[in-house]
Amino acid sequence: MTTFVLNGKSVTAKADKDTPLLWVIRDEIGLKGTKFGCGAALCGACTVQVNGQPIRSCITAVSDVAGKQVTTVESLGTPSKPHPLQAAWIKHDVPQCGYCQSGQLMAAQALLAANKNPSDKDIDAAMSGNICRCGTYGRIRAAIKDAAETIRNA
Repeated sequence: MTTFVLNGKSVTAKADKDTPLLWVIRDEIGLKGTKFGCGAALCGACTVQVNGQPIRSCITAVSDVAGKQVTTVESLGTPSKPHPLQAAWIKHDVPQCGYCQSGQLMAAQALLAANKNPSDKDIDAAMSGNICRCGTYGRIRAAIKDAAETIRNA
């Protein structure tokens, strides 16, 4: 069993210690926002944060997060009170198929937590491991800049 904090609440996973965190989050805990993409940490669809850093949950063993803070897309906001990134995502029509979006949002949120005024180069570096098959990278960059401005002005 592995105990960690998930979206602000202590949870104890019963899964084997080598089980990927992704499957604990989805199958044992029941949060479906984090997606399975490639299973090899190449696409970023499974991105969550551990102690504020984006990681690939498909290759991270649940035992690696024991005692740590894990944050998923479900923690960002709600339809009635969206996180600035979620509002910017909608404003800039970022999602098309939507499959990669939870991973994109978690990587973007980690970037903005560390850098409230990122340059295009900063955004490209932070988001480089997150693949969008629909190719909305320009919209993602614009949404991140928009959200950064909202956060700075809050």
